[in-house]
Amino acid sequence: MEELKDIVGAINGFIWHDYALFAVLGVGILFTVWSGFGQYRALTHGVAAVRGQFDHKGDPGAISHFQALSTALSATVGLGNIAGVAIAISLGGPGALFWMWMVGLVGMALKMAEVTQSMLFRDTSDPDNPRGGPMWVCKRGLARLNPRLAPLGTVVGGIFCLTLLISTTTGGNMFQAWNVADISYTYFGMPQWVAGIILTIGVALVIVGGIKRIGDVASRVVPFMCGIYVLAGLVIIGKNITDVPAMFLLIFSEAFSPTEAGGAFVGGAAGYAFLKGMQRALFSNEAGQGSAPIAHSAARTDEPVREGVVAGLEPFIDTLCVCTLTGLVILLSGAWNRDPSLSFASAADIEPVVVNGGRVLTEAGLEEWQIPPVRVVVADEVAARNQMRERATVFVVVGGDVNAETGGSRQKVLGRLVGSEDVGWTAEFEFLAVQPGTTPTIAVEGAYFEFKGATLTAKAFDREIAGIGVWIIPFAAWLFAFSTIISWSYYGEQGVVYLFGQRMVMPYRVVYCALIMVSVQLIRTEAELDMFSTLGTG
Repeated sequence: MEELKDIVGAINGFIWHDYALFAVLGVGILFTVWSGFGQYRALTHGVAAVRGQFDHKGDPGAISHFQALSTALSATVGLGNIAGVAIAISLGGPGALFWMWMVGLVGMALKMAEVTQSMLFRDTSDPDNPRGGPMWVCKRGLARLNPRLAPLGTVVGGIFCLTLLISTTTGGNMFQAWNVADISYTYFGMPQWVAGIILTIGVALVIVGGIKRIGDVASRVVPFMCGIYVLAGLVIIGKNITDVPAMFLLIFSEAFSPTEAGGAFVGGAAGYAFLKGMQRALFSNEAGQGSAPIAHSAARTDEPVREGVVAGLEPFIDTLCVCTLTGLVILLSGAWNRDPSLSFASAADIEPVVVNGGRVLTEAGLEEWQIPPVRVVVADEVAARNQMRERATVFVVVGGDVNAETGGSRQKVLGRLVGSEDVGWTAEFEFLAVQPGTTPTIAVEGAYFEFKGATLTAKAFDREIAGIGVWIIPFAAWLFAFSTIISWSYYGEQGVVYLFGQRMVMPYRVVYCALIMVSVQLIRTEAELDMFSTLGTG
């Protein structure tokens, strides 16, 4: 697993270079200007199209504008909005939310352009199963531009499909399934494999029916799940309405300056907020990825740009509305920089100690240190609710060495809770590797539960209204994850059809469902979760 993490980390470091993010922003700004600030058209003409004002049964396509939007939204409005925002803030600080907004704004123009292109070059020879997306834009578009470019278009389309399948399996499937399994275990003690089986069966029953069944299910689930989640979030924001202006000020200020460490937050440079905000926003709203056009290409219309302006609504709904709501709840509740959940029960020396006589690890040139096991007691009842169980993941914040990711001097050391209510609880921590000559110290007196992704958002709701997170977030997480997984299954399926033909669709569906079970056993931490989903998006 460690070797796999190193490989994936190296790939992410290359494909997520700052220049790639600047390119995305630049192209988004370019399309904004070229379209005459088409975001306005998406919010006006796009709304009219979704309401059915321009629907005609005789137009080519299989589903309505509303069903196409719902299918694409079910892939975008998912756990990226609950878990992705939580990851962005917990790793990058409040400033990450500002960069999510920037991606949302230019993402509206990106979506309009990529969907309009896909509608121009889609294949409607089979009226019940229209096919479209960037692979068809490459294959047909370059051939139309110059017949000599036809082979190049076919190859580039195939490369896109390969990357599409990576994104489908990681962000569209594994990220969603893992979060559902984690939050179900955290709150209800449901074994992760049980959640995996339930999700696998439900997804299999839907995706066998193809795009029409997916579109029908999505058009019913998406409005309902968004309504419940948004309503709960607005209640929290309304409860803290006087603090909202200060939160917006914090978001703007931290977007361009380092975020100081505090509580559970280990700190981060301004560039780290930029990186995490961009990554999570692109993961959440899929702007420029080329995935959403695959769903929109099935829409029933004879006017390509009409579906383009409908697609422009997605980043607005996803990032500027739902992601903002999640971010404000997390910031207003203080869950992102919360105080320790557990306090150290004994006065014994718990400072890290060097192990193996200070031997330098030959592979990385680092020294190994260890924090001795320490007795702990509950310090935060809300945070500890449903958490005090054998092998629960905890962490301490240590200082004294440079955190390569954040640029700060603090980092987390993970551990496990062992014991019981009868005999008491002890936290046992993993080894800590530091540069030779460095002496790490406990930076915060106490230990924290590791709230990963959706669980952090749930705890944020719980901190404001006791018990609401127990039901709202797990319920929303299940619906969000389910709808996202079924929509992304269709995206991957179209990539498989392009590469291998219709005969490979059923084997693909079997593998896709099996990956749900793989994910709940493979990923352990928030950093690993972020790493794999970032790979797919990149």
